[in-house]
Amino acid sequence: MQKSYLANNDSLLKKASYLRIVARDLAEGMKSGNFRSLYRGQGVEFEGVREYIRGDDVRNIDWNVTARMANPYVKVFEEERELQIFLVVDSSESMRLEYNKKTKYSVAAESAALITMAAELNACPLGAVFFDGQIHFSCKPRSDKQNTMNILQHLDKLPEVMIKGSVLDSALNGAGKLLKTRSLVFVFSDFRSSDWEKPLLSLAQKNDVIAMRLHDHNDEELPKLGTVVFEDVESGIKMDLPSSSEYFKKEWKAYNNSQINLWQAFCIKHGILPVVMDTKYEPLQILNQTFAQKAKIR
Repeated sequence: MQKSYLANNDSLLKKASYLRIVARDLAEGMKSGNFRSLYRGQGVEFEGVREYIRGDDVRNIDWNVTARMANPYVKVFEEERELQIFLVVDSSESMRLEYNKKTKYSVAAESAALITMAAELNACPLGAVFFDGQIHFSCKPRSDKQNTMNILQHLDKLPEVMIKGSVLDSALNGAGKLLKTRSLVFVFSDFRSSDWEKPLLSLAQKNDVIAMRLHDHNDEELPKLGTVVFEDVESGIKMDLPSSSEYFKKEWKAYNNSQINLWQAFCIKHGILPVVMDTKYEPLQILNQTFAQKAKIR
């Protein structure tokens, strides 16, 4: 038996028509080059040179040949493959805690759904792995309508029995094993687990990885409830914490900010694009900004 965990009981399948319309913005980005530029210099094979034609991209000018021939020449490349996309989506318990009628998972799921539909519109092969305390869905990249619906169904309906903990490390390792050619990988998680660094690094060595860290207001400030028992939903560790203490609130915020800073530094060091995905913003807005940012880096 399965259960929907999306905010406000909005099923992704019920919102499919709306999401498909919205996803056209992302699909157009692929066609116009914002998305495709993520792969500039990757997945193409040098074929030769030809004379420059008005309108050619000046970045493709071969200056050595141009100098020898005294006329501008551009490099010609042959595409080896199409853009392939892969989703890694965390549905562990910390991702399902509700704040202001939203969960981190609902935002991650809608973002993943938009990418799924944009990939279908552009016939890009898409694969995925979804997990909580265990892997509960995975598929190799394919480009067909049935694959799209299968991924949307698993994003929308999670297993009724949730396994505590997070196997982010196993999900990243599994993604690496499923991917036989270089792919654009989106990792949606709050990264509240351990031992993910080495698998993420390994995945990034062979793929273009964008790490989307889900974030909400509770990561910065807790409600004033006095001294209450807090339980880490991933590890099960319990502690009495003074949520009304100004000193504690300051330390809570500082600790969470330090964790984000360490995560960002790790990603940047290893060529991974880190994106803090705040639940107060619309997924499409964040995705468009992310693609634009990644294109500029290239």
